[in-house]
Amino acid sequence: MSSEEALEAFYAALLDDDAEALYERAPCGYLSTTPDGTIIKVNGTFLTWTGYERTDLVGRRTFAELLTPGGRIYHETHYAPMLQMQGTAREVALDLVRVDGRRLPALVNSALERDADGTPIVIRTAIFDATDRREYERELLRAKQRAEKSEAEAKLLARTLQQTLIPPTPPDIPGLDVAAAYRPAGTGDEVGGDFYDIFEIGTGDWVVAVGDVCGKGVAAAAVTALARYTIRGAAMRHPQPREILDTLNTVLLRHETDRFCTVAVMRLRQVADTWTAAVSSGGHPLPVLIRNGRVPTKLGRPGLLLGVFDEGAFDDSEVTLHSGDSILLYTDGVTEGRSGDTFYGEARLQTAIENHRESAQSLADGILHDVLQFQAGDPRDDIALVSVRVS
Repeated sequence: MSSEEALEAFYAALLDDDAEALYERAPCGYLSTTPDGTIIKVNGTFLTWTGYERTDLVGRRTFAELLTPGGRIYHETHYAPMLQMQGTAREVALDLVRVDGRRLPALVNSALERDADGTPIVIRTAIFDATDRREYERELLRAKQRAEKSEAEAKLLARTLQQTLIPPTPPDIPGLDVAAAYRPAGTGDEVGGDFYDIFEIGTGDWVVAVGDVCGKGVAAAAVTALARYTIRGAAMRHPQPREILDTLNTVLLRHETDRFCTVAVMRLRQVADTWTAAVSSGGHPLPVLIRNGRVPTKLGRPGLLLGVFDEGAFDDSEVTLHSGDSILLYTDGVTEGRSGDTFYGEARLQTAIENHRESAQSLADGILHDVLQFQAGDPRDDIALVSVRVS
């Protein structure tokens, strides 16, 4: 043998040794089995992971016998048929049972080799230790479950908080027909900034307030609660709606928040059989006066936003109400409701008023339904309406 031939033989032997070492000490387990699954070859990595001796497996056990009961069922119903039909099975998650009974999470790749006639001759399988991956997946699942639980709790909190900010039903006021409607934006899972309140401050003396706080969520709800209870307190001390708004403006400016709001306040007084309504608006859509046989008209004059300017500019407008007359207060979620690039607008509101003016309830419910239908049931903003009608 020449020196060149000897050198080639040396490198060939070295390569053979390296190939065998790579097989035995590969970073994954290797199995070769007959088509029926009997193990005919196994590498050292697999033996180390499972604790078996080579003589325990080769010619004595099938691959399926090393799986958990559930894994065996899956092997029979899915894994083996997949190999027969497609010739490969990739990244199948199975649990192997070690010699001591402990489980080894694994990802399994297999390939079925056939001879020239297409007859299956051997299945070659690579097995990857998926312990860390399985724990990561479990942690992801736990994180998902925690997130879903937190989301459910947040939705419950939102609904509970919203219920404290919106009266459950309008009060029964002798001589008046009163109704309200409320719909949070979107799916209604988040606390909205719109609110309304109807409360009595004396015999035949009532206050109605409808407002809209900038933003959503718990922070907006805190300002909503502040606004609502400030209005209640101010109404006990100040007879005019503009004075109530001025008080609320001062409180918001002193409060540690950058959120502003709009509010319309109406004071209803009964003298004998007659009702009068005094109205003031702070940056809010003006209430609508609805008289029998007449075109609905806006009531009052616009005022400045609340919580923005040091000097409020609020005016009172007073009107006498007759039998059958109504006043509608609403938030901008009505007129600014959008379908594509088109706003619901004042014209549609006027039409809805004409179509549903027979009672306070039909007016509130009819307009809400019309606005929601215009937006395909998915409002982008909160909607609040209060309708008051002289019986």
